[in-house]
Amino acid sequence: MQLFRRALLRNGLVFLLLGTAGEATGQTPPAGDPARGITLFQQSCALCHAAALGIENEVITGQGPSLVGVVGRRAASGLNFYYTQALADSGLVWNPATLDHFLANPVAAVPGTTMPAAILQEADRRDLIAYLSTLAMPAGAGPPEQPAVLAHADPGDWRHDAPGFQHFVSPAGLPPPYRTSSAGNSPRVVKPPANAGLSVPPGFTVRQFAAGLTNPRLMRVAPNGDIFIAETAANRIRVLRAADGADAPSEIQIFAAGLDRPFGIAFYPAGEDSQWVYVANNNAVVRFAYRRGDLRARGTAEVVVPALCETQGGHTTRDVAFSADGRRMFISVGSASNVGETMDKKSVADAQRWEAAHGRGATWGPETNRADILVTDPEGREPLRTFATGIRNGVGLAIDPGTGELWTSTNERDGLGDDLVPDYITRVKEGGYYGWPWFYLGTHEEPRHAGERPDLAGQAIVPDVLLQAHSASLQLAFYTAAVGPAAFPAEYRGDIFAALHGSWNRSSRTGYKVVRVRLNHGVPTGVYEDFLTGFVVDGRSVWGRPVGVAVAHDGALLVTEDGNGTVWRIAHVGR
Repeated sequence: MQLFRRALLRNGLVFLLLGTAGEATGQTPPAGDPARGITLFQQSCALCHAAALGIENEVITGQGPSLVGVVGRRAASGLNFYYTQALADSGLVWNPATLDHFLANPVAAVPGTTMPAAILQEADRRDLIAYLSTLAMPAGAGPPEQPAVLAHADPGDWRHDAPGFQHFVSPAGLPPPYRTSSAGNSPRVVKPPANAGLSVPPGFTVRQFAAGLTNPRLMRVAPNGDIFIAETAANRIRVLRAADGADAPSEIQIFAAGLDRPFGIAFYPAGEDSQWVYVANNNAVVRFAYRRGDLRARGTAEVVVPALCETQGGHTTRDVAFSADGRRMFISVGSASNVGETMDKKSVADAQRWEAAHGRGATWGPETNRADILVTDPEGREPLRTFATGIRNGVGLAIDPGTGELWTSTNERDGLGDDLVPDYITRVKEGGYYGWPWFYLGTHEEPRHAGERPDLAGQAIVPDVLLQAHSASLQLAFYTAAVGPAAFPAEYRGDIFAALHGSWNRSSRTGYKVVRVRLNHGVPTGVYEDFLTGFVVDGRSVWGRPVGVAVAHDGALLVTEDGNGTVWRIAHVGR
């Protein structure tokens, strides 16, 4: 058991392991190697499921449920997390056998679960379950309580959301770290209430466009107007076809299946004669031969980039975009951890030697090629290299059609309090360093890495548009439509729309909406404003979590949300 304790402390976790495997649950210890299970947990589970001791020694959770004491517990019975109804109705009790069955294929074991990743190797599942069987709640700590719904006025929370309401987050106004405790406030996703309604600015309408999708995530529109959607948990790409002005699709097909947590989609080359559909899987980029109007893939996937990084787990969304001249392919790869907890320490001199080959502020070990935007050519012949570093989880990528600049929407780190660290939307500079994990927003040093990289002080680029912390900005899209029955007024052209999936690490809920980022001749002002709101029911429940945004052929703005598996259509109808 001493081995387990040393391994955990070395990796920066503070799980409390009591006795040998099995003593915590009173059961016969399962077969497997708990020490190896620690490593697997760090690689595949820790970002969502780590339970750590925060300030004042309270127990907090990640954006997923805590796995402390999971063995012997009824499924969906843990506190401080709102589980899917599918898992709550499953009747499962977690033991080595049920955990093994679930982890081998979560979607097949419990249809409707949002658990995204399977653990395919039997030996890996056995060792991971052996480790989980050793976890117990620290003595005297007790289970975490649900955060109270705040009664005081919080200018950053959902109660202030309304179309047209403007936000500006200034780096100069940021609080110090740990001014508030780190909350575990995951939402309960419910069916739309009877009085549910969404709000958009005057002159616009919003209607449900499609329903019944499985975990619809990023969305891109083909040159002919077909709508391609990544159903990530189902490992497939779905296509919706609709006539201009239609309020619902006329055809729905599965374009490709059998993928690995697909997210990013891109058509290449740009224009009416695209010949390939590129798909960013969890750890590879593949492409399918394509001709205008295809509703099904013409053949099997061709591998373009066989591996993006050496580690699995952590942030799993990858996006892909092509430069305006079509010569470069950009791929976003999120971090494996919250704030680089799993990296070994290096001296400044050793770190700088590493950077000489990997870019300023590049991370190493399990974070190699992660928290980066990578670049290669569209054929994948050139070796992957870093285009920009220190971008913790650049979920969405987009090219400004006016300037050709690359943009990203980024989820920043958790655990520093309600208002740290702001998420952001920004232009990405080649060779730029954006702070993670040692700094954030210029000169602000990460307290969990204090004193480790003094040479990077002042080197982190301050992003263009800061968003309310923990909003979870996902896909972004430039509004480009000039004509069409649903086209927006000219003042919207060139602006950005972004989907905010919503907070879990904030005591007062924020996000769960679509925002508009105003640009002035391609230059951001730092201001963003609410555009689509209304998914939040109250301080505990929501009925929608926006993920994808795309401009339809007829000028409408389409929005996916993965809480209830729907697509929404926003059209301009005049004032």
